[in-house]
Amino acid sequence: MTDGAGALAELRALRGRAAAGPGEASSAAQQAKGKLTVRERLDLLLDPGSFEEVGLLRRHRATGFGLENKRPYTDGVVTGWGTVEGRTVFVYAHDFRIFGGALGETHAAKIHKIMDMALAAGAPLVSLNDGAGARIQEGVSALAGYGGIFRRNARASGVIPQISVMLGPCAGGAAYSPALTDFVFMVRETSQMFITGPDVVRAVTGEEITQNGLGGADVHAETSGVCHFAYDDEATCLAEVRYLLSLLPDNNRGFAPGASYGDPAGRRTPALRELVPQDGSRPYDMARVIEELVDDGEMLQVHECFARNVICALARLDGQVVGIVANQPLALAGVLDSAASEKAARFVQMCDSFNIPLVTLLDVPGFLPGVDQEHGGIIRRGAKLLYAYCTATVPRISVVVRKAYGGAYIVMDSQSIGADLTFAWPGNEIAVMGAEGAANVIFRREIAAADDPEATRARLVKEYRAELMHPYYAAERGLVDDVIDPAETREVLIRSLAMLRSKQAELPARKHGNPPQ
Repeated sequence: MTDGAGALAELRALRGRAAAGPGEASSAAQQAKGKLTVRERLDLLLDPGSFEEVGLLRRHRATGFGLENKRPYTDGVVTGWGTVEGRTVFVYAHDFRIFGGALGETHAAKIHKIMDMALAAGAPLVSLNDGAGARIQEGVSALAGYGGIFRRNARASGVIPQISVMLGPCAGGAAYSPALTDFVFMVRETSQMFITGPDVVRAVTGEEITQNGLGGADVHAETSGVCHFAYDDEATCLAEVRYLLSLLPDNNRGFAPGASYGDPAGRRTPALRELVPQDGSRPYDMARVIEELVDDGEMLQVHECFARNVICALARLDGQVVGIVANQPLALAGVLDSAASEKAARFVQMCDSFNIPLVTLLDVPGFLPGVDQEHGGIIRRGAKLLYAYCTATVPRISVVVRKAYGGAYIVMDSQSIGADLTFAWPGNEIAVMGAEGAANVIFRREIAAADDPEATRARLVKEYRAELMHPYYAAERGLVDDVIDPAETREVLIRSLAMLRSKQAELPARKHGNPPQ
C-alpha cells in the first residue's frame, strides 16, 4: 500500500468513526426513548444521498471538569446542506448521544457557520433540536454561543424561511431560538420546551407538573401557541416539514414553486351555495369552504389547534401558493379575540415576507367582548393584525362570505386598509353591528315609548336591515368590487391573482415600523 493510499484509508476510517458517533449503546438508548438518531433524522428530511456535511471532524478545545479527556468528533451537532425535492436546504441537527446535545463554544461555532451559509446562499434553514441546553462545563462561552444564534435568527427573519423541529428537550434560553423562527414543529411525548423546568417550578411556586404537562407538544400547540405543528412520531413530523418547504420560496426575493394538480382553474364550486347557511347565527365549517376552493381540496393549516376561531392555511390555487386567513364560525362564532388576532397577524407577516398572496374569507361578528379580553390587551393585540395587513404589500383579496361587522370587518383586510380586490357573496351583511343591536341603539327611545315594544323593535330591525344592510349596500359605495355567485369564487380568485402577480407596492422609506406589542 502506498503512502497516499494509506493516508486515504486513514481518512476513510476517521470519517467513518466520526459519522458513527459514540457507539451502538448510545444509539440504542436514544431509540429506546422512541427517538431516532441524528443521521436517521437527516435521511428522512433530505433527499437520498444529497447531504453534504460541514465540520464532521470538529472537536472542542475546552479544558477542565474532564472535558480535555472527552473530545468526540462533531461536538454534538451535525451541520451541512442537502436538498428537499431538489431544492437546497441548510440544516443543523443536535446529536443527543454526545454531551446530551448540549451547546458549547465549538458546537455553537458550527451552527453559526451554517446559519451564515444559509443566509448567504438564500436558502431555507432547518434545525433539528434535541439538546440539553448550554454546556455547563464551558460556562459563559456556551451562553455567548446562544447569543450568536439568536442574532443570526433575527438577521435571517423575513429573508430565508427558518424552521425549528423539536425532537427532544429544549430548556432555558435555548427555547428562544425556535421562538424567533418562522415555524415550530414538535413531536408528542418526546419533545418539550420550557424556560424553567418542573423542578424549578415546584421549588418556586409549589406546583407539581410533568415535563409534558409544562411544555409538551399539545400544550404549545393548543394553549401557548409556541408550536405551529404537532405530530405523533418523528417520521410523520419530518415528512410534513418537507411538505411545508414545498409551499415556501427559497428566500424573500423569489416565489414559492408552482405545481400542477390537474384541478381546472375554471372549476365551479356550486357546493358552496349550500355549505354556508343564510342565517347568520347558524354555524358551519369554514375549512370545508376552503377545501372546495383550493386545488384538490388540499391545504396545510398553520397553528390548527391554537385559536381555532380563525383559520390560517397555505394552499394552492391553479398551482400557485396562497395564504388563506378565514374566520371559523364553528369556534366562538368566528369572532376575533386576542389569540386569534395574534395568530393571524403572525401568519400575514410571514406570507408578506415570502411573497405569498393573501386571500381572506370573512364571516366575523366582531371582536370578543369581556373583561378578560379588555384587560388582556385586545386593543393592542387586535392592532397587531391591523398593522400586519396595512403593511403587507403582496396581492390581497378578500371575500365576504356571510357577515362582517364592526371593527373586525375593517381589521380583516377590508378595502379601506388596502385590500386590492374585495368580493362578496349574495346575502352578505357588512355593517357597524348586527341589525338587532343597531336598532336597539338607534331607536331605543322609540321602542321604549311604543305600546308594543317587541313589535316596534321587529319592524325597526327590518327597516334598518333593508336600508343599510342589504347585500348591495357596500357594492353601491365601492367598498365591495363585485357581488359574485359562490359557485364562481374559485375562478374569480384565480383570475384576480393572475392579474395581481406583477403587483408593485412600496412602503415609505424607514428603518422599520414600530408595530403594537
